[in-house]
Amino acid sequence: MQLQQLHYFVTVAETRHFTRAAELAHVAQPSLSQQIRALERELGADLFQRARGNITLTDAGEALLPLARRILADADTARQEVQELAQLRRGRVRLGATPSLCTGLLPDVLRAFHDHYPGIRLHIEESGSHDLVRELARGALDLALVVLPLPSPSPALTTVEVLREDLVVVSSPDGPAPGRGGTVSVAELAGEPLVMFRHGYDLRELTVAACRAEGFEPDFAVEGGELDAVLGFVRAGLGIAVVPRMVATRAGLDLRVTPLARPGLHRVIALAHRSDVAPPRAARELQRMLLGRV
Repeated sequence: MQLQQLHYFVTVAETRHFTRAAELAHVAQPSLSQQIRALERELGADLFQRARGNITLTDAGEALLPLARRILADADTARQEVQELAQLRRGRVRLGATPSLCTGLLPDVLRAFHDHYPGIRLHIEESGSHDLVRELARGALDLALVVLPLPSPSPALTTVEVLREDLVVVSSPDGPAPGRGGTVSVAELAGEPLVMFRHGYDLRELTVAACRAEGFEPDFAVEGGELDAVLGFVRAGLGIAVVPRMVATRAGLDLRVTPLARPGLHRVIALAHRSDVAPPRAARELQRMLLGRV
């Protein structure tokens, strides 16, 4: 049973005339009659009682007519849904990002994307790179902003570098500035009370690894916080924290920002997706906007 056959059947049923139905369907009348006959053979029943100048529905035709109308309506709805998605009028993008990127990079980009494509729903997963890589691998995300290098072993992902971002030290403006001469080295963090992120944060792992490379274990004044909590604890004077420059800039004037002395610390942000699955069109458009705004 073909949609075209059902369309011809409904047109004949509504006009009660094969020639007029063929004109409305923009098809030759013999072709329309042939398709109706093929539909009747497939169903095993006549759909019309044919008499010169008098076409009426059989019982089988009466039973099929509302079903055929519903099938054609559903097909039209499905066609419209796909066309709207193809034209980015509807759809969904599932994007993962680390908490600091959700705070620093994403708001402006997502606002611009929403302004361009208000019908696209955005689902944001906020987590560390390890968790985001796992969610990408199982198909729960279309894209993810992750910190390179990826955890090893990792699934087959395609990554595109988005930006390299310097890390800085933030402290309470009421306390003494860390370091000297306007910068602070990693070695000078020894003995400083650090406000540390919870396990799973890329910033925690990067900071701890840098301290150990200088031969000391970091001194945690407070640990286990999310990004907003860490900044709040620093404002309260509980300690200092190592954060991305973007986060420090957005935090405003209530934090002192001290650059790290050369060579400093930085992180590499990449946009990742599964190598074996092409992201949906809406996700590819968001990817284009992200890469174009950094």
